[in-house]
Amino acid sequence: MPGTLFLVATPIGNLEDVTARAVRILGAVDLVAAEDTRRTGRLLQHLGITKPLRSYYDAVEQARAPGLVRELLAGKSVALVSDAGTPGIADPGYRLVRAAIAAGIVVVPIPGPSAIAAFLPVSGLPADRFVFEGFLPARRGERRRRLAALAAERRTLVFYESGRRLAGALGDLAEIFGPRPAAIGRELTKLHEEIVRDDLVALAARYEGSAVRGEIVLAVGGAPQAAAPVVAEDLEDEIRRRRAAGETVRDLAEAIASARGVNRRVVYRLALALEHQRR
Repeated sequence: MPGTLFLVATPIGNLEDVTARAVRILGAVDLVAAEDTRRTGRLLQHLGITKPLRSYYDAVEQARAPGLVRELLAGKSVALVSDAGTPGIADPGYRLVRAAIAAGIVVVPIPGPSAIAAFLPVSGLPADRFVFEGFLPARRGERRRRLAALAAERRTLVFYESGRRLAGALGDLAEIFGPRPAAIGRELTKLHEEIVRDDLVALAARYEGSAVRGEIVLAVGGAPQAAAPVVAEDLEDEIRRRRAAGETVRDLAEAIASARGVNRRVVYRLALALEHQRR
């Protein structure tokens, strides 16, 4: 009989958050596939568990998924864990889960800690409907295009971000979204946990030019009722048409912003990004 693939959620900081079921499953499986074997090894040592560890991170996920499936088909049970939180949520796991399902292997969730679930209820923002966007692009042009496409989203937006990129992301968010309510969760469940709530403009000013340490979850209020919808693809098409007709980037930004009721800087930055792509 094939083995079972368990997706085991592990603590995002405080080791006391590990569930009794997670401990039982980690102690029962034949091997543990881990995003970071060193970090998972320390967790298993803390729990008094000794198991074979297989490295399974983003860069090797596609190559190593078939081998794990073969072991599952041979009858071994496997626990998949990420650095912290729930596997597959902005962490490796999707390819292995898809391959296991295709092979007829049972995939079992072992729920537990999640940075999203831990932070959103204490952010002070609506949590009845929200959109998780994972990590924003590291490159500023790509990040701004993504944010322009999200500007009309009515639901609360949730992002992961690195401490060194937080200031840049907040600056772009403030410019594109304006002074919407937002909250930052840093080092959740850890010794230096910090939650800061304010509007985006104030948060951008607070963190401007600085890098912070730790892992970040960022929540941003959705677009207000009267916000004009912004669709990045439509803006790009109109920018290209106007540029082909000979309009300057400055002139087309003014014209599109006036006609559509969107921020001129958003259009201008998007036009510059498209110009850069053409070169």
